[in-house]
Amino acid sequence: MAEINAGTSTKEGGSYAYKALERAVKDLKEGKINAIVTGPINKSNIQSDQFNFPGQTEFITKESGKKDSLMMMVGESLKVGLVTTHLPIKDVPAQITTKNVSAKLKIFIDSLKNDFGITKPKVAVLGLNPHAGDDGLLGKEEQEIIRPVIEEFKTKGHLTYGPYPSDGFFGAAQYKNFDGILAMYHDQGLIAFKTLSFEIGVNYTAGLELIRTSPDHGTAYNLAGKNLASEISMRSAIYLAKDIHKVRHHAAKEINEG
Repeated sequence: MAEINAGTSTKEGGSYAYKALERAVKDLKEGKINAIVTGPINKSNIQSDQFNFPGQTEFITKESGKKDSLMMMVGESLKVGLVTTHLPIKDVPAQITTKNVSAKLKIFIDSLKNDFGITKPKVAVLGLNPHAGDDGLLGKEEQEIIRPVIEEFKTKGHLTYGPYPSDGFFGAAQYKNFDGILAMYHDQGLIAFKTLSFEIGVNYTAGLELIRTSPDHGTAYNLAGKNLASEISMRSAIYLAKDIHKVRHHAAKEINEG
């Protein structure tokens, strides 16, 4: 028997959260279900010998057999991918490499095509530094890493643009002109995304054969048991998982019939 106190973090709660996640991923890998929608977890109380990850995204990526995936935030008209996710800000610059930016951009473009049915996605890439480096005055990453990656993808026929300074990009609503936006780090992309799409936003793990979505909010212990929390993001996550499965199934059917 487990004592339940709504809105309270407990070791038992973390243990059962892990057990539920482990079983859902197992069923997904075995083909018993088509997709999973994970609820928000407490990233502290779930930590154990079995779960030593910054979040569910990293755990599911490992269990899927992939070395890499992409955290993508999905709203009605806004999709934001992240090059880095759950990292301290001081560790972000070291992860902004040609290899990492290229890998995430490729996953992003492939997912926009294969999971969302966008034939020729137009993608904006944000810079790392203020004013996108201001021609090297405020940082070299844009000139030495990010811009060359964008240009390389262009030579391969992709519609990639940037690097854009994130403040002006979102402030001037330039995001409306693109199918997806690739941000360099967590808060750079998510502050704008949650400001624009908080209640309907969905966290999607792109780049895997498995389909996993999640609401874009946390545990909200302060709202537990008070009938105040909104169900909209969870509902959106369920619908998105269904829609992605439908797009993939339709594409697979066309290939088989072709």
